[in-house]
Amino acid sequence: MVLSENGPHLSGSCDFLNLIMAFADMEEPATPAIRIFVDADACPVKNEVYRVAERYELKVFVVANSFMNVPRSDMIERVIVTQGPDVADDWIVERAGETDIVITSDIPLAGRSVKKGASVLSPTGKAFDNDAIGMALATRDLMTDLRSAGAVTRGPPPLSRQDISRFLQALDLAVVRVKRKLGL
Repeated sequence: MVLSENGPHLSGSCDFLNLIMAFADMEEPATPAIRIFVDADACPVKNEVYRVAERYELKVFVVANSFMNVPRSDMIERVIVTQGPDVADDWIVERAGETDIVITSDIPLAGRSVKKGASVLSPTGKAFDNDAIGMALATRDLMTDLRSAGAVTRGPPPLSRQDISRFLQALDLAVVRVKRKLGL
């Protein structure tokens, strides 16, 4: 018997047991896992991410450029990247794909992640997609220009209970959509 990409083939003499063993050794193609990447340096919803991930048994990567406490779990991995602009963003973008969810308030990271096909959410539950990311980037660039011209602008308002609730609903919906896409 010969094993090839197309499965076992009989060649010469072979008994039934060898054929069964050959099929038993063949592995099903692995279904891609849903992973959550958290841009963690300023993320106010990490605990909510951990709860949702635990419910769905999803792997979480908490990416930061300094030490950060995370719950002890095989499903939560702390990733500490070197100091520097966009190093954490680069780490996330290099790994994120169509079956992943990225949590960030960093608009350029959101844009890069959307281009990779990832589902992207802000901590307030806003979903970024190809349509929404262009406007978000334009607004960010405008605010940067205003600040560089001397205008005083406000930062984002504090996270409200409604924001957290909206985030939890959006994360749950994102997980369900990716699962549906995978046929799970």
